[in-house]
Amino acid sequence: MATKRDYYEVLGVQKGASDDEIKKAYRKLSKKYHPDINKAPDAEEKFKELSEAYEILSDPQKRAAYDQYGHAGTNPNYGGAGGGFGGFGNGGFSSAGFGGFEDIFESFFGGGGGGRSANPNAPRQGADLQYIIDLTFEEAVFGVEKEIKYKREEVCHTCGGNGAKPGTHPETCHKCHGSGTINVERQTPLGRVMSRQTCDVCHGTGKEIAHPCETCHGTGSEKQTHKVKVNVPAGVEDDQQMRLANQGEAGTNGGPYGDLYVVFRVAPSDIFDRNGSEIYYEMPLNFVQAALGDEVLVPTVHGEIKLKIPAGTQTGAKFRLRGKGAPKLRGNGTGDQQVTVKIITPKNLNEEQKEALRSFAKASGLSTSEQQPEGFFDKVKDAFGGKKK
Repeated sequence: MATKRDYYEVLGVQKGASDDEIKKAYRKLSKKYHPDINKAPDAEEKFKELSEAYEILSDPQKRAAYDQYGHAGTNPNYGGAGGGFGGFGNGGFSSAGFGGFEDIFESFFGGGGGGRSANPNAPRQGADLQYIIDLTFEEAVFGVEKEIKYKREEVCHTCGGNGAKPGTHPETCHKCHGSGTINVERQTPLGRVMSRQTCDVCHGTGKEIAHPCETCHGTGSEKQTHKVKVNVPAGVEDDQQMRLANQGEAGTNGGPYGDLYVVFRVAPSDIFDRNGSEIYYEMPLNFVQAALGDEVLVPTVHGEIKLKIPAGTQTGAKFRLRGKGAPKLRGNGTGDQQVTVKIITPKNLNEEQKEALRSFAKASGLSTSEQQPEGFFDKVKDAFGGKKK
């Protein structure tokens, strides 16, 4: 029997991780290993392992029991120190290969004595699916219509979902009479006991199909490529998701389709940053524009606009362009664009440019390498006779 890995190790978090850290870790890894996305042979097993770890660590009571007793504390029949049949969790019958009290009870009474109480012929909704849509920065800001294709289980087009060959029909199981379970009498150390278990003829479906459909082989569904158009709303952000009702797997016994959860993955922009409806842009200016002022063209997601730069603008100065951001996804209106000035120092000046700057420095009372005034440390050195004459 394989040894279970530590749940914190499975999610890649520390034992003292916060609920938010555990949730983020699970969301990230579940996308990576979801069987509908990751086709690796071990993806499904890893996804199940992740789900099991998250189920325990996201529940405060279950997590506390796990932290104290390890995997034994996640057994519903384990009572901890002095709690009911808790002793079976460490050593005892478990270490002898019996698997604890739950397995002993099942061997005597057939699955805990409860059996299948639900109606096997009741309609059941199909499984949900997930699909990742890649968007450009601009598509996320303005919205777009995308057509996506993916594989899903659909109601069999040949039999209409009943699993029987056309012209025939499923019959009520002759052994369980449609209940999906049968009563079995067993001899146990406690005497003869009547237990309930899944019907071995219909396997819990309550139906017998004498002539299975040749398309779906009696399952009632078939794998098909499904297309759907997705209207991506303006203003979506990275990692947000949208639920599309009835776009998941086919249900059983006439039940509805499951849902499709579309997750948006937004590519970064080359020039813009974004936080919600606010967009940020860094505007490069030369020191002449900053000193004398200028009127410049600023790129926005809505197109270029003119911005007046006042004389004496310093690097780091900010300007707000009203209504030039992204649409507000959960509200009316549009955000703003914030422009931050970054003054660029020129490189590789020619002699004429250098002379112009020297003249500017002289007129402004500024120092240059050619006319460096005596500084504080020079005065100190001079006072101690360290400066050469």
